[in-house]
Amino acid sequence: MRLIRPFAVALVGLSLALTVPVGTAAAAKGPFTFQSGGRPYFVENLPDGKCFTMSQAATSPHNGTGSSATVFAGKQCKGKATKIAAGKQGPKGMRFSSVRFG
Repeated sequence: MRLIRPFAVALVGLSLALTVPVGTAAAAKGPFTFQSGGRPYFVENLPDGKCFTMSQAATSPHNGTGSSATVFAGKQCKGKATKIAAGKQGPKGMRFSSVRFG
């Protein structure tokens, strides 16, 4: 009996852990478009709060997501920051090297 009780408690705990929904990270649903090296690019459904660094400087950001986006002049979300509201275009001629949503 002493051996069975701890096993039963562990089994009940495991079944509760499997039935309780785990929170999902919020995501910027929709496309974020930009140009780099004269070519158009887009990314979709990126998680909020994570920094994304471009391989080279980008221009013409358009935030087609449902979250705000902050673009940064420097890599790794450093340097001058400019916030772009959901569904809005960034300032004309703007150059950026990284972006974070949320």
